Amino acid sequence: MKPYSDLAKIIHREGYIFIIIFAAVTFVLGSFSSTLGWIGGISTIWCAYFFRNPERVTPVGDDLIISAADGIVQKITEVIPPVELNLGNEEMIRVSVFLNIFNVHIQRAPANGKILSLHYHPGKFFNAALDKASIHNERQSVLMETNNGTKVAFVQIAGLIARRIVCDLEEEQEVKAGQRYGLIRFGSRVDIYLPIKSAIMVSEGQTCVGGETVIADLNKKKSDQIKFEVR
Repeated sequence: MKPYSDLAKIIHREGYIFIIIFAAVTFVLGSFSSTLGWIGGISTIWCAYFFRNPERVTPVGDDLIISAADGIVQKITEVIPPVELNLGNEEMIRVSVFLNIFNVHIQRAPANGKILSLHYHPGKFFNAALDKASIHNERQSVLMETNNGTKVAFVQIAGLIARRIVCDLEEEQEVKAGQRYGLIRFGSRVDIYLPIKSAIMVSEGQTCVGGETVIADLNKKKSDQIKFEVR
């Protein structure tokens, strides 16, 4: 994992160039019109906000699967995982977290374990909220083995306006749950694939905090998973 500088603890390094560009454009616009200058200034502040890099307090436990991203749990379903993950044709639980342009876009490792394989798949840029985005969109897939020997996968998926996926992981790398590993620029989605018997601890429509929200507990039975009510 590439080390983060002190500044990157506040703003992700991928954001530096964009903030500089936004600021430069704001300066030019401001020389022509104060109104345009204000618009540019607000846009520059939003750009810095988008690339923010907050600290998180991660729950401890080798059986816990933590959300890899901030956002809304868009869908929880049972599907056959993408072929590049080499997980076979058995269905797994897929938890999809959708990120809008106001969410933190830094991704974090969902569990303690070792990275087994990485696969980048070039593709289209459908709206990440659509179910077909998991199959057709550009994506970066990661297969890992948790410390308790369970294979899980997590996938960064580019969205309608996303045009770059950053993944700093390497094969055979040991990672800790909550550890920063990448970023997707602008609207996007992260899918987590779990064994079919996993006890899911979130519900569709729930807001997740990357590095903090427990997605699943591999030590519990599926019948023990939390039940949610909309009120």
